[in-house]
Amino acid sequence: MSRWQNWAGTASADPQRIHTPRSAAEIAEVVTGVAVNGRRVRAWGSGHSFTPIAVADSDAIDLRGWTGIAAVDAETHRVTVRSGTTLRQLNAELDGLGLAMTNLGDIDAQTIAGAVSTGTHGTGARLGGLATQIVQLELVLADGSVVTCSADRQPDLFAAARVGLGALGVITHVTLQCEPAFALAAQERPEPLEQVLEGFDTFAAENDHFEFYWFPYGKNALVKRNNRLPAGEVTRPLSRAREFFDYDIVENVAFGTLCRIGRAVPRLVRPLGRFASAVLSAREYSDTSHRVFVTHRGVRFVESEYAVPRESVHEVLRELRALVPRLENPVAFPVEVRVAAADDIWLSTAQGRDSAYIAIHQFAGMPYREYFAGFESIVAAVGGRPHWGKMHSLDAAALRERYPHFDDFVKVAHRCDPAGVFRNSYVDRVLGPLP
Repeated sequence: MSRWQNWAGTASADPQRIHTPRSAAEIAEVVTGVAVNGRRVRAWGSGHSFTPIAVADSDAIDLRGWTGIAAVDAETHRVTVRSGTTLRQLNAELDGLGLAMTNLGDIDAQTIAGAVSTGTHGTGARLGGLATQIVQLELVLADGSVVTCSADRQPDLFAAARVGLGALGVITHVTLQCEPAFALAAQERPEPLEQVLEGFDTFAAENDHFEFYWFPYGKNALVKRNNRLPAGEVTRPLSRAREFFDYDIVENVAFGTLCRIGRAVPRLVRPLGRFASAVLSAREYSDTSHRVFVTHRGVRFVESEYAVPRESVHEVLRELRALVPRLENPVAFPVEVRVAAADDIWLSTAQGRDSAYIAIHQFAGMPYREYFAGFESIVAAVGGRPHWGKMHSLDAAALRERYPHFDDFVKVAHRCDPAGVFRNSYVDRVLGPLP
């Protein structure tokens, strides 16, 4: 046996068998063998989800040996990538081809299959999550068959599989609609929180990518605005020294030190939070898109994130700001707020509505349950939908009320996997028992 643990340390497993396929045919062979013997299997990527979604009790398929770009259509800018490829590797390979993804989140450690399965997203009022950039998927179903789906080919499977929770099959290839490489101008600066909230709708509409971090107990938010540069314009990246100081030293080493002090002496968390908010610095630079989108995260934390209707973001933040001072245990980490356009993917958190994403965090090893439960209660009042890879307590009954196509998804999942070969306890909880 080989013990597996996710990045945040919130889930672990001791599978009886770990398979390391190097081809789609080998993946199909593994799935067939598992199904014939009445076992269950889960696919593994980099383990960056905070939930037990990847926990495998009997068999695991480790996709990290199944990587790289498999095909490129130079005319359409469509790229087919093997499912175990991390976003970091994909960005580097796309860069070499003069291509880029339209939108990304700020972490690139996930595999493309993991990012697809859990609904990874970035920010941008006119843009969707990563799944909206998918034009075709290839999966191995529970009977070992290899199927391809797209908007024109098995459209119901495509609507389900673009955020599929690993419950439909093992993804082998993902075809993405990319575009010619582009650069972003980044502006990051502290601003009074009240000013940010007052201008939220305008800021989201005026910028290609807009987000902010609210530091509990402080008066300032760190606001990030990223906008495209005209093609051919010269970029002005941060110097290596400035990048090292700002991101490695300040945002990781120094911030991590403050968090560890707060964990050891909880009464210091509030003044340290006010201090962190007061010393935020400004920077402006421009660089290749993925170098602006992605930020190194070296400080470990736990996270819960919900998508809410964009028009309710003020109500939710007002309630959250009232909750934090009442908590028995203080909060050491900032709250992140992002936006996304509505999409038509059945289990996408932005399905059918323009959304705001509110992510709360707590430093690893510090109490978080009261905070996370209070947050869930607040977002429940506006129909909040949990990020599938981040911590939440909802079950199928609650989720059915929040997703208009929930039963459509379950129907496809039962058709693709009638015996529950791809299930685990997390999938059983969020989709309900097999019929």
